[in-house]
Amino acid sequence: NKLVIYQLMTRLFGNKVALNKPYGTITENGCGKFNDITDKALEEIKGMGVSHVWYTGVIEHATMTDYTSAGIPADDADVVKGRAGSPYAIKDYYDVAPDLAVTVKNRMSEYEALIKRTHDHGLKVLMDFIPNHVARSYKSDAKPQGVVDLGANDDKSKAFAPNNNFYYLPGKAFVVPANYNPLGPLKGPREDGKYAENPAKATGNDVFSEAPSVNDWFETVKLNYGVDYVNGRKTYFEPVPDTWKKMRDILVFWAGKNVDGFRCDMVEMVPVEFWAWVIPELKKAKPGLVFIGEAYNPKEYRTYLEKGHFDFLYDKVGLYDDLRKLMRQEGTTEDITKVWKEESNGFSSHMLRFLENHDEQRIASPDFATDPRRAIPAMAVAATLASGPVMLYFGQEVGEPARGTEGFSSEDGRTSIFDYWGVPEHQKWLNQGKFDGGKLSPEQKSLRDYYRRLLTLTSSSEAIRKGRFYELQDANNLGKEYNQRHLYTYLRYTDKQQLLIVVNFSADKTYKPTLNIPAEAMTAMGLSTKKFYTYTDLLADGEPRNALNLTLAPLSAHIFEIKAR
Repeated sequence: NKLVIYQLMTRLFGNKVALNKPYGTITENGCGKFNDITDKALEEIKGMGVSHVWYTGVIEHATMTDYTSAGIPADDADVVKGRAGSPYAIKDYYDVAPDLAVTVKNRMSEYEALIKRTHDHGLKVLMDFIPNHVARSYKSDAKPQGVVDLGANDDKSKAFAPNNNFYYLPGKAFVVPANYNPLGPLKGPREDGKYAENPAKATGNDVFSEAPSVNDWFETVKLNYGVDYVNGRKTYFEPVPDTWKKMRDILVFWAGKNVDGFRCDMVEMVPVEFWAWVIPELKKAKPGLVFIGEAYNPKEYRTYLEKGHFDFLYDKVGLYDDLRKLMRQEGTTEDITKVWKEESNGFSSHMLRFLENHDEQRIASPDFATDPRRAIPAMAVAATLASGPVMLYFGQEVGEPARGTEGFSSEDGRTSIFDYWGVPEHQKWLNQGKFDGGKLSPEQKSLRDYYRRLLTLTSSSEAIRKGRFYELQDANNLGKEYNQRHLYTYLRYTDKQQLLIVVNFSADKTYKPTLNIPAEAMTAMGLSTKKFYTYTDLLADGEPRNALNLTLAPLSAHIFEIKAR
């Protein structure tokens, strides 16, 4: 299960324009294209030890950019978030975003060419599936022959009907939030504080009101999977609801484009019974498909893995939150122990670990940890604690801090998914499409090299990919130089390879412990307590050492391979 995933926001990844004007148009601020993800870019990504690339924001979504000349209806700024629009407000499930094409009418073939190019480099393709909600302007003009559009046959006189695709508020018209200002000081296309929708539909974040607030997902509408929210959430799953079939057909369509898996948005907002039905349906047709669920309720993880048939779930409320605290010098390593011992016990190899993604703040931002080197120990743990997947977000490897107010996105420590923007530190690696890191500082080159060494080792080491785990905190916490709040030590091992992993989360303290591997741990690894061993740091290409008296610099990580002398 040791997938190494590189997430990239397709709109931002290849953008070479550095103007970065707040609320800037696509012409002013530029936009990355499918074709910008070149052979050289993919070769460099592959060289990081990556196995899967998640192309984020591919499906056509609502936007303020006008593509009427290409036959795509224009959107109303009153129900679009940001100049570029949210990639999670889908306008046509059967099409790709025109922003991402060099030639708009060839947009699907340009995406298909990217999928093939990615496969040619030995990488697999993940893309988004957004099952819970769509844009208010949803209307597919690219749907295959015979496909009936979402909502086309709905009985709009009923708030709920099992085979309606949407939820309605009969007799009530949709009201745009009064204090919504789509483009700040500028005027958006068709912006007048109104949007014609009667009857109003329920909003994507389960708001059953014709007047959602500006803080709601008011630009989206909720899909109906056969749950009557207004009447005690009574369920109507037999016969199979129409929405289930339509969403299955959408997944089949994209699987037919030869993608290798889906990152599924907000999976807990969709009944687990749907996933229990649809994932096996897809895997019958294409057995190797991967399904990753964005999930936030640890109490439901096991349900969505076992009953829902997900391959992997986000470990956000758990390891991410605990590593974030440690990077901010707030938590202790006891939080990590709690994750493997309690929260993901029995299914840790099915939890996707990460330190950044498009929803989370950048490590290097002042809102998070400021210093990107604080990721060094945390990323080692995220990558090697278990045999499940690990993910890197583009720009993380060069310390992108997400500075600036992009427009709809405030200066909040995140790289905007709503605005046209250049990502400055990433652009130094991009180097006008050379993808050679030519403009990176020595510190950035060193950081990127660390990620490369760690992830390459993660993807190739048998012990990390499929080995067992043994924590060594209790065996070392009485050592006078072992501060168990800052230091974390564990073993990963198989019959063929034994690794000792030790990290120091302290930003300013050097520790010099002599580590102890107790006899029972040696026995568990199949090693003799009567033999002598060497310890070689695979992250540092160092010489083998004969003893475990270590110097652990601040924000350091070490992965020692244990071998008989």
